[in-house]
Amino acid sequence: MEGEESNVNEIYKADNTADKKFQKELNSGTAALVLLSILGNATEPMYGYQIAKHIELDRQRITMMKQGAFYPVLRSLEDSGLLESRVEPSVSGPPRRYYRITDAGRQTLARWREIWGRTKGFVDTVLQGVSNDQEH
Repeated sequence: MEGEESNVNEIYKADNTADKKFQKELNSGTAALVLLSILGNATEPMYGYQIAKHIELDRQRITMMKQGAFYPVLRSLEDSGLLESRVEPSVSGPPRRYYRITDAGRQTLARWREIWGRTKGFVDTVLQGVSNDQEH
């Protein structure tokens, strides 16, 4: 009995580790798209904490992106000219950096949405087990 329980625990640990690694890899590949999309849909510039709260409202009991992890992505998007930022004083704490999408960011977002749609369609098809031969 004890050996079986140990095997189950080892399998769970391996599955949990693999799941975390897979989720991390997915997050790194989609973080820029998610952040650009949030700012593309925003009516006004947003600061980091606002973006984090928006992400928390959209997720369903799965930690998709940790707040600290998306700041480097925001900086990278800004360095690429897809976002702009400005720092403003805050009455309730340190100054806040507000981000807004640029015209180049909107154009890039439109292309990335198309790429995402094709990628999602491909992955969904493979996961459902449908081959090209079966579709014709």
